[in-house]
Amino acid sequence: MAADSTMSNGRESMLLNGEPATKRSRESEMNTESLRIPKEPRNKVTVVLGAQWGGGKGKVVDLLAMDADIVCRCQGGNNAGHTVVVDSVEYDFHLLPSGVLNKNAVSFIGNGVVIHLPGLFDEAEKNLQKGKGLQGWEERLKISDRAHIVFNFHQAVDGIQEQQRQLQAGKNLGTTKKGIGPAYSSKAARNGLRVCDLVSDFKVFEEKFRQLAEHFQTMYPNLNVNIESELQQLKLYAERMRPLVTDGVYFMHKALTGPTKKILVEGANAALLDIDFGTYPFVTSSNCTVGGVCTGLGVPPSYVGRVYGVVKAYTTRVGVGAFPTEQDNETGSLLQSRGREVGVTTGRRRRCGWLDLILVRYAHMVNGFSAIALTKLDILDTLPEIKVGVAYSIDGEPLPSFPANMDLLTRVSVKYETLPGWCCSTEGVRSFDELPSQAQSYIHFIEQFLQVPVKWVGVGKSRESMIKLF
Repeated sequence: MAADSTMSNGRESMLLNGEPATKRSRESEMNTESLRIPKEPRNKVTVVLGAQWGGGKGKVVDLLAMDADIVCRCQGGNNAGHTVVVDSVEYDFHLLPSGVLNKNAVSFIGNGVVIHLPGLFDEAEKNLQKGKGLQGWEERLKISDRAHIVFNFHQAVDGIQEQQRQLQAGKNLGTTKKGIGPAYSSKAARNGLRVCDLVSDFKVFEEKFRQLAEHFQTMYPNLNVNIESELQQLKLYAERMRPLVTDGVYFMHKALTGPTKKILVEGANAALLDIDFGTYPFVTSSNCTVGGVCTGLGVPPSYVGRVYGVVKAYTTRVGVGAFPTEQDNETGSLLQSRGREVGVTTGRRRRCGWLDLILVRYAHMVNGFSAIALTKLDILDTLPEIKVGVAYSIDGEPLPSFPANMDLLTRVSVKYETLPGWCCSTEGVRSFDELPSQAQSYIHFIEQFLQVPVKWVGVGKSRESMIKLF
């Protein structure tokens, strides 16, 4: 049946089922037009990422977190480690954002993080015993309901897998055995359990937990899992977690689009440990480059603002894997002892070597650093000369880029630039102009090579020892 039509003031108006067709008002059209005008996001997140194999981010994050409104973790688990010194008290963080020390900020653990619940609460208790910094932490912590849970059997499986690698290939990956890889494996296999499952119907959670535990027991017959004991523990944690849990996507959306806020994201691990861009397979199981901020928090790319790369004045690495500028000699031992290079999470001695700018430039290609924070410059104070890696070659042929293949990376020869040392203490320095001219030249060399400005220089452990250049 054709639609009816009527005449009104000489104009024809179509009727649909006897009702006038809706006309778009001028106001509606104007609103639509305004939507088509590109808008700059009101709030952008500031991101702090490790640019090497980790270490040294804690001080930079702490510095920026002091006046932040929200501090977020977007990936990793309690395999990460940050040390922050406040009022002579040394706090160690693994799962908690180190911004939790700011009593005026909300700390947020995003969906990209995998959470070992006993580890989370144990970490808080240990830091509470050290000083007053963590008092009231539960009132200022929010956890995404979409974050996956690391169970005790994930940690046990992590250890079993390392043993198997040692037996089969004669070498392991050097994991922290915190269950991170197996937990992310469960996530990818789509049989993992999330925080939202834990705080919903516990009977349903219990059923899924039993299935997951049995799945791993089938895969690893030597795996011992006390299902009943762990379920009892998890039921208690469910009650402690419930007030902390929030819809992470909505939480971040409100923060980004609401009143002006300073939002800081602290990356765990570092660029060369990224599952995609790191020195695979000697990497972690998450994206610790800038893309992990978007997927691990639900942040649109247009809301990512400044990205700061944290670079030690030399290079360190925990565990096994290729390390072109490693100094397995007196220089390496000096850097290790002066820098107190021990992993916060594992207690393992870090391997040490000269600054590798090929590696840092590669990290910049992936992350697009706005500026660099150069840390631990003071550790170089006693060296008469300092070398910096500036190019790779294999069998005399220069490599145009950082190799993906680890067999190649283990074979590279490094071309070094040798710079004069300054042979005096920089620990008391609080401005760039006070630094010895050789130290200033070292910093300028790094800036020119990377074509990225150095914004901070670290010359000690305290907050005050971070020199701001601009």
